[in-house]
Amino acid sequence: MKRIRTVVLRYVLIHIKSPARLLDLFFWPVMELFVWGFFSMYLAKMDVGLGARLTITLVNALVFWDILYRSQQSLSLAFMEELWTRNVVNLLISPLRHLEWVLGAYIYGLIKTGIIVGLLLGLATLFYAFHVSALGFYLIPMSVNLLLFGYGVGLFTTGLLLRWGHAAEALIWAIPFLIQPFSAIFYPLSVYPGWLKPLVLILPSTHVMESMRRLIDTGVYDWRSFFIAFGLNIVFTVLFTVFCVRMLERGRTNGQLVRMAG
Repeated sequence: MKRIRTVVLRYVLIHIKSPARLLDLFFWPVMELFVWGFFSMYLAKMDVGLGARLTITLVNALVFWDILYRSQQSLSLAFMEELWTRNVVNLLISPLRHLEWVLGAYIYGLIKTGIIVGLLLGLATLFYAFHVSALGFYLIPMSVNLLLFGYGVGLFTTGLLLRWGHAAEALIWAIPFLIQPFSAIFYPLSVYPGWLKPLVLILPSTHVMESMRRLIDTGVYDWRSFFIAFGLNIVFTVLFTVFCVRMLERGRTNGQLVRMAG
């Protein structure tokens, strides 16, 4: 437990002592909130019938997207920090177990995501008369599925880093935005052509976003969507964990990890 706490503290101190990292942490999600928030207000003025429901839906979609994106980033960027600071060899020779590092990165990601989401909800309340009570308790199960999916994708992108090193850095940001258009985040499942819907429904994020819109429209939460998303998350997590572990063992065997640290 002490080693996990040390990992969390290391990444927290890295951000606290770096104004540039802190700015990057808050700048993009806040700017996205302003862009989509004011855009939704503009659409609402064009069609008065849309009203506050459009703003609530888009702001919730943005917050949920940020939960997925930041949880994925927390794991991948945690490993990138070790590459940037050439600390990989130190991790390999330390008594720190792989699971302890992953759990530490998970906890750090949870803290970071919680801070960002709290900031976004506060700004949304201030500027757009948004109230988190629109989702109530159901914010928790939906957030859990998004966190799990984000961590799963983070394991996958970390595996890519283990395989190709610095050459795969761009994929840390590219992979989530490859998923975004097919997750029904800012628009419903009905907009996709029929041949594409089976692929879209493979993603846990799609089921979360659809249940969020249904909750806002009808006031009823679809627990079936929760369990489908949770089951898909288990499958993806197992697959991505196996991939990440194999890339780690491969890197140990062929010296890739040592070369990345050089």
